Amino acid sequence: MNSQIIDTIEQYSKIIIHRHVRPDPDAYGSQLGLKYLLQHNYPEKQVLAAGEHDFTLDFLGYPDTVEDQNYAGALVIVTDTANTERVDDQRYKTGEKIVKIDHHPNDDAYGDLLLVDTKASSASELVFELFAYGRQHKGWELPASAARQLYAGIIADTGRFLFPSTTEKTFDVAGELIKADFDRNELHNGLYEMDRSLLHLQGYIYQNFVMESSGAAHVKITMDILKEFGVTATETSLLVGSLGNVKDLKAWVIFIEEENEIRVRLRSKGPVINGLAKEFGGGGHPMASGATAYSWEEADRVVARLNEICSS
Repeated sequence: MNSQIIDTIEQYSKIIIHRHVRPDPDAYGSQLGLKYLLQHNYPEKQVLAAGEHDFTLDFLGYPDTVEDQNYAGALVIVTDTANTERVDDQRYKTGEKIVKIDHHPNDDAYGDLLLVDTKASSASELVFELFAYGRQHKGWELPASAARQLYAGIIADTGRFLFPSTTEKTFDVAGELIKADFDRNELHNGLYEMDRSLLHLQGYIYQNFVMESSGAAHVKITMDILKEFGVTATETSLLVGSLGNVKDLKAWVIFIEEENEIRVRLRSKGPVINGLAKEFGGGGHPMASGATAYSWEEADRVVARLNEICSS
């Protein structure tokens, strides 16, 4: 598949890269990493990154302004996005051909060419595999700008290599990436440093989470709480893993209330929880998933189902 994708890339003078809404570092890392990789090896091509910017990822970079006319005759590549509903900027459908590069379960097999590997740690790891094939067969080079993005995506999606998705290949890829000339300390600071307001909210989470005898836990962050701590719903993405060090905890859910919906962020240390996410219109990885609830009553049903899963 790497060969077919590279052959397709070489056929197009315009390439537009998309990723999912509510982006995380792997979404940016795979998207921007691929953009910089293609720009370096095909400087004659127009390569753009689409999607709404998330200010919490300023340290990684920014998407481009993409006009409607850019899609005419363009190749569209979507990274790190399991289903079409989650693609940021639905104009991706107006391109001439679509390539999907993803590591989530392939429940929605959209696109003309698909590079999907659920055993990969991240979409960024898959982009590196594409590069490795291009290096061997096309003489591709990896610029430091691309290496930095891909490394960010990998360490974020593996929880700094702690998650079960980390494989021997993941370490091999990371070892290749850190040979590039970029500042890892600066990157790590961007990924993991928090403002005091976030740390105070993290303290609230530690003091107020509810844990059941089954090993399931939850905490509800209302809009009033967000306002009290001066934190946006988007910023709370940095706190999702906060409960991971709790002894005897099996899985947890953090609810973040917004204007018209409640974000459901699920994490697990063992039980598979992406099926639960699908029950509530979401999805994701076996140990890290997300969904949306539209009332606190619905959120309570998520808690009840998580308790059942942890009890089984």
